[in-house]
Amino acid sequence: MSFDRRTRIEHMRNTDRARERRNRVLAISLSVLVVAGLVGFGSYLVLDKSEASEKKRDAQAQDAKAPGTDPKKSADGPIAGLKTWDAKKLTRNHVTTPVTYPMKPPVGGDHNPVWMNCDGEVYKKAVPDVNAVHSLEHGSVWVTYTDKASDADVAKLAERVGRTPYTLMSPYEGQAGTIMLSAWGNQVTVDGADDPRVDLFFAKFVQGPQTPEPGAACTGGLGAQ
Repeated sequence: MSFDRRTRIEHMRNTDRARERRNRVLAISLSVLVVAGLVGFGSYLVLDKSEASEKKRDAQAQDAKAPGTDPKKSADGPIAGLKTWDAKKLTRNHVTTPVTYPMKPPVGGDHNPVWMNCDGEVYKKAVPDVNAVHSLEHGSVWVTYTDKASDADVAKLAERVGRTPYTLMSPYEGQAGTIMLSAWGNQVTVDGADDPRVDLFFAKFVQGPQTPEPGAACTGGLGAQ
C-alpha cells in the first residue's frame, strides 16, 4: 500500500470519527433541550395550577363573606346593634399570663403570642380568650354561641365558618347573647344563623379595615385541644 493511499485512508477514518463526535454532541444537545423544555413546561403547569388554585380560593373567600349580596355594599352598610370599642384603647401586648377582659367574648386587648388557628376553624370546645384575641388581631371574625343556640343554627354557622378563611367558631358560656359575632373592636348579637347581620358582619370585618395586622397568618397557631 502506498504512502498516499494510507494517508487517504487515515484521513477518511479521522473524518468519520469527527462526524461521529459531531453527531454525538448534536444528539446530546438535542436531548438537553428536550429535557429542559419538558422541565420548563412542567414548571409552567405547576405554577399555572397554583395560581389558579389561589385565585379560586380568593374567590371562594370573597363569596363566603357575603353570599347572595354585593360585598362592597354589605361592607358599607350599617349593622344594627353593633357595639364598638376605641381601637386606640385596646392594648396589643403579647403576654403569657391570664388576662381579664372587660367584655365577653373579648374583642381586643393584651393576648397570648400564639393565635388560635382561624382558617375557617370550627371548635367543638371553648377556646382560650387570650389566643382567640390574637386571631382577631389578624383580622378574623369569631363566632360564639351558648348552649341555648339551636342545633340548626349551630350547624349552619359552622358550615359558613368552615368555608370562610379568617374565621373561627366555638362555644362560649357566660356571654350575653345566644349567638355573637366578634372582630377586633367590634361585636354584635344576632338572632340566628339567618339573621342578615351575619352577612353584613362577615363582609365588613373579615380582614376588614379594623384589622391591626392585615394578612397575618391564621394557620400555624394553636389548634383543637
